[in-house]
Amino acid sequence: MFRSPNAGQTALTLQHATSPRSGYKPPAGHNADGYTMAERVNMAKGGRTENPISRSTGKGGNYRKTKSGAGMTKKGVAAYRRANPGSKLKTAVTGKVKPGSKAANRRKSYCARSLGQLKRSSAKTRNDPNSRIRQARRRWKC
Repeated sequence: MFRSPNAGQTALTLQHATSPRSGYKPPAGHNADGYTMAERVNMAKGGRTENPISRSTGKGGNYRKTKSGAGMTKKGVAAYRRANPGSKLKTAVTGKVKPGSKAANRRKSYCARSLGQLKRSSAKTRNDPNSRIRQARRRWKC
C-alpha cells in the first residue's frame, strides 16, 4: 500500500523542502531558495539570471557604431532572441515602405517614442548631430 510522506501531518505541520527544519543547506553565498542576492534583485526587476548578450561594436558585433547609425545589428537581434525566447525584437525599418503597412507603423511608433527620448536628453545630446539617438533616428528615417 502506498503511504504519502506527509501522511498524518496537518497543513500546519507540513514542512517545505527548503525550510530551516528540513535540514536543507543552500550553497555558500546563496539564500534559502538557492539564488544569490544579485540574482534575486535581477529577477525582481523582471530580468533574467543568464548573462546578457555582449555589447560589441564594429564588424561582426551585436551593436552598430554611432557613425553607422547606432542600434542593434541583425546578428545582435538574433543573439538577443536566443537569450530571450519569445521576444519579438526586430531590426530597424530602414527601407522604403508602403504607407499604412506594418513596417510604416513600426517606424511611426519608433519615431514618436525616440522623439520623447530626444526631448528628455541633455542639451548637449539634443544639439549634437552625431549623438547616438540622432544617428539612430536618421537610420530609421525619422
